[in-house]
Amino acid sequence: MRQITGTATDPPQSIYPGRKDTTMLRYAGRRLLAAIPLLFVVPLLVFILIDRAPGDQAVVLAGENPTPERIASIREQLGLDDPLIVRYFDWVVHAIRGDLGTSLLSDQRVIDLLLRRMATTMSLVLVAMVMAVLVGAVLAILSAMRPGGFFDRFINWAASVAIAIPAFWFGLVLASLFAVTYQIFPPFGYQPMSEGFGTWLSYLVLPGIALGLLPAAEVALQLRSALGQVLKTDYVLNAEAKGLSRPTIVMKHGLKNAAIPVITVLGFRVAEVLAGSVTIEIVYNMPGLGQLAVDSVQNRDIPVLLGFVLFSTIVVVLVNLLVDISYGYFNPKVRS
Repeated sequence: MRQITGTATDPPQSIYPGRKDTTMLRYAGRRLLAAIPLLFVVPLLVFILIDRAPGDQAVVLAGENPTPERIASIREQLGLDDPLIVRYFDWVVHAIRGDLGTSLLSDQRVIDLLLRRMATTMSLVLVAMVMAVLVGAVLAILSAMRPGGFFDRFINWAASVAIAIPAFWFGLVLASLFAVTYQIFPPFGYQPMSEGFGTWLSYLVLPGIALGLLPAAEVALQLRSALGQVLKTDYVLNAEAKGLSRPTIVMKHGLKNAAIPVITVLGFRVAEVLAGSVTIEIVYNMPGLGQLAVDSVQNRDIPVLLGFVLFSTIVVVLVNLLVDISYGYFNPKVRS
């Protein structure tokens, strides 16, 4: 007869190892079901805003000095005479099938335009978030080594200033200094990774730093605050009493628990970085989704604009879903 080890106080997961996995799956499923309505609500809001915006899309597309017959023909072709709710449901049905329509300006499929420019924007967002996490975490850990010291106060001051700096202005300063004056990095443009990793990264360093400045400052402040609370707990004081060094206590005992609230904040920062990439791509003349979105707004290219909104919503929903799942993994109370 197999001997059962453990005590009566062991948690149920130690007896039923599959229960934790089942709970996580149910939790992830609930979060996914709660996020799906956003994919329909956000485009509907964009439809309403476009419908209430001044001007006539058919007049803009008809060119200079259009005849009434040409304007009426364009309105009929685009279905602009249909009610708003009819146009919205028609777009939803086609979007579910993978058809986001055709650009009114370039006559290209919207899905092809998005896929062609997606690599630029996602590369920029990836580099910015990696820089933000690495720089923010390093600064927070160094501050926690000597709480209340000069470096700790300086990091808090510098992070507060960084939050107030506009990303586009900081991007212009970086380009003027490191691209024009010293010519260390390319001043504008983008090269895919197929041209080489070094070339790809060189075009993303300056815009990545400009875009990652704000989230790096927020990660530093958030993680430093969380570390300050964790380092005052009883088990940390017990580790100090045993003679463990400060770096060992921070890295081994404090960082894991302090990272839980920071992971939650990172989900919101991804949406923030994705929105900020629009201005950064304009500053550095990068052929990404941000530039495409600006052009579609200026030229009232509604199918492209709706495709960009849908793509952005999907990215934000997926990132927030991953953050919620990771938070539920670290904190069992959330799963229940």
